Amino acid sequence: MKILIAHNSYQQAGGEDAVVKAEARLLEDNGDTVIRYERSSNELRDNGVLATMIAATRVVWSSPSYHSLEAILRETRPDIVHFHNTFPLISPSAYFACAEKGVPVVQTLHNYRLICPGGQLQRKGQICENCVRKGVRWPGVVYGCYRGSSAMTAATAAMLAVHGALGTWKRKVSLYIALSEFARAKFIEGGVPPERITVKPNFVHSAVKDRDQVGDSVLFVGRLSPEKGPQLLPVSWSRLRVRIPLHILGDGPLRADLVTQAASMQQSQIFMHGRCSTEQVVSFMGSARCLVVPSLCYEGFPLSVAEAFSCGLPVIAARIGSLAEIVRDGVTGLHFEPGNVEDLAAKVKWAWEHPTEMSRMGRNARAEYKTKYEPQKNYQMLMEIYKRAMAICAEDFALSLIAQSASLTATQNSPHKGAAKGL
Repeated sequence: MKILIAHNSYQQAGGEDAVVKAEARLLEDNGDTVIRYERSSNELRDNGVLATMIAATRVVWSSPSYHSLEAILRETRPDIVHFHNTFPLISPSAYFACAEKGVPVVQTLHNYRLICPGGQLQRKGQICENCVRKGVRWPGVVYGCYRGSSAMTAATAAMLAVHGALGTWKRKVSLYIALSEFARAKFIEGGVPPERITVKPNFVHSAVKDRDQVGDSVLFVGRLSPEKGPQLLPVSWSRLRVRIPLHILGDGPLRADLVTQAASMQQSQIFMHGRCSTEQVVSFMGSARCLVVPSLCYEGFPLSVAEAFSCGLPVIAARIGSLAEIVRDGVTGLHFEPGNVEDLAAKVKWAWEHPTEMSRMGRNARAEYKTKYEPQKNYQMLMEIYKRAMAICAEDFALSLIAQSASLTATQNSPHKGAAKGL
């Protein structure tokens, strides 16, 4: 199969960019042809006020992206186009280029921007769903949910409203991919047709065999930003009466604060390691008792959880959004109340005092990985999604021809036909 992958990468590379690369490699490893159409948000750096204003209008419709993609489609003739992120430089105009060529479109929903201008369903550290059911996402504009700017949020909200009115989301995308059942339900609540959205989780390559030991530390892996909840960790560790090593892997705006916070609490058992390679992460997972995921936001599908499962590592996760679905309480890990440092400390303490139970959960996590998050399983799911999208596109095209034929017949049979000719 020939697949065109379209993606607007971010200024700071994250999990979404890693997923795009991994899926492209997975397709190529299985003999498929991958064509890439890529833009980068780095193109917007230091371009001045006028360039920024032009970019804001192109969030709604980008003629350069439309024509570029049209040319690529004409030259390469792919079987399907798989979009990951179109914001802000590609824009939904790319869907129209595909529709005019009769090429099926699959869109992975890595974040919630289709129903939330800020993309995270969060405001001021709290879950916010004010925009989900609104045709015009005006609350997001009022609060400046995208990068704290009402003007930039307005451009995003305009894009959502315009293409909602045009029917773009319902008619130009053959099939959407949500990363969890929780996310699928949210998008349906926000207006995405249920029959057009399916679920496929992320995947990771396994770097270890089955574990036969219980680790002697707790691990956090991820971006050190408020929505990920790492600021809860030093406080929770201060509640513990037993010394438990905590290794924090990652970087971000909270790193300096975390170092200061841990030092002020004299938490000598907290170790900061900065950004680590995949190999380093796997090494830490091999010697850990569990991974802790204290997120305060609705996660998409954290790769760190899939990596932990591949290592047979149970996960202590906040009971919020997709995390409550991905991590099964008492089966592949433990849940705690989001934001509750006391409950988090209690669950960490329980994990430390029950190595046999944690070992059992680790085995369950490894089995879950083999069933759901292993690459070849993911490839099979992706192929099924592509075939379904192609069938939907063919049906849409047939219905379009019928509608055009009916419209033409109605015009020809109109009693005003003669008068129309005389105009």
